[in-house]
Amino acid sequence: MVHVLSSRFLLRPTDPERSRAFYGGQLALPVYREFGTGPDRGTVYFLGGGFLELSGRSDVPPSPATRLWLQVPDAAAAHDELRGAGVTVVRAPVREPWGLIEMWIEDPDGVPIVLVEVPADHPLRYRPGI
Repeated sequence: MVHVLSSRFLLRPTDPERSRAFYGGQLALPVYREFGTGPDRGTVYFLGGGFLELSGRSDVPPSPATRLWLQVPDAAAAHDELRGAGVTVVRAPVREPWGLIEMWIEDPDGVPIVLVEVPADHPLRYRPGI
């Protein structure tokens, strides 16, 4: 088994300033570090157990296969907070048949972001006798 110390997801946005405004402003992700200078500087956001790096610039949006999955403690509270910050909610929080509560948003380049709440009684969290 590989012992992973941290993980990083790299995005090359079409408009880095717009993406920084979204991830750092609207989503209020904390900045882990920045590097370089000017409008195309790199910004790494802390995601709890990993990092999201916005670095460089792309002429085309990321592949439609690109998705982010972010776990939140309370999807309903995240919904209210993000709507208040002007984030367009693609789908409000819904309890899925598999038991997770999911809400969908997207970044300025259309990258789908799933915000997931793992309820206390879900098998991902609930472990009787432990």
